[in-house]
Amino acid sequence: MKRHSIAEIALIAAAVLAPLTQARAAGDSRAASPSPSPPIVKPDDSAAGNGDVAELEALIAAGKITEMRRTLNGSYGATLSYYPEMMLYYVALFQQSKFWRVSKTQNDVRAEAVYADFSKSTVTLADAEIRRVKLEAEMAYAEKQIAAQQDRANRLQADLDVARTQQGQVASYQQEQQNAIRELRTGQAAAQAQLRALQLRVQELQKQTDSDVPSPAK
Repeated sequence: MKRHSIAEIALIAAAVLAPLTQARAAGDSRAASPSPSPPIVKPDDSAAGNGDVAELEALIAAGKITEMRRTLNGSYGATLSYYPEMMLYYVALFQQSKFWRVSKTQNDVRAEAVYADFSKSTVTLADAEIRRVKLEAEMAYAEKQIAAQQDRANRLQADLDVARTQQGQVASYQQEQQNAIRELRTGQAAAQAQLRALQLRVQELQKQTDSDVPSPAK
């Protein structure tokens, strides 16, 4: 009877502890499993490109902007524009017609101040560009001058070569003329000597002829 009571107590304890054991196991399983990751929030792509630069470009494209001032230095420039519907001033700094700084305000004094600052910036920004343009122009001018002087030098050298060639030909011609003159003088002297000799011969023969002719009777 006593043993039967102990067995019953053991069964009752097992029945009571079983749900607790299962609950603990389930709790441990939940603790071991990783918690779900929070959802990743991506930035709204529609917000991209909605800065002041894009806003000004859109208003200009829509014809809602009135340009009030403009400064240009090289490829850099500054503009002061007005948006009447919202009474907004847009001050922009651009390079080669591409806006890269835009400031907007409803304060006209501030707009003028920013515009003056941007205008001064264009002077500084364009300084290297303007100096490069000037140097390129000076280089191009120098190259033209070099080409002109080289052409002039080539022409003078050609004239000098012609003159030297002609001078050599003239000198050779003069030498030929002098040689011809000497030959002619030598020939002339020989001819004169021959002529004198012939004249003397003729005179001698004439005398002989005259002496052989009989004198007429008296």
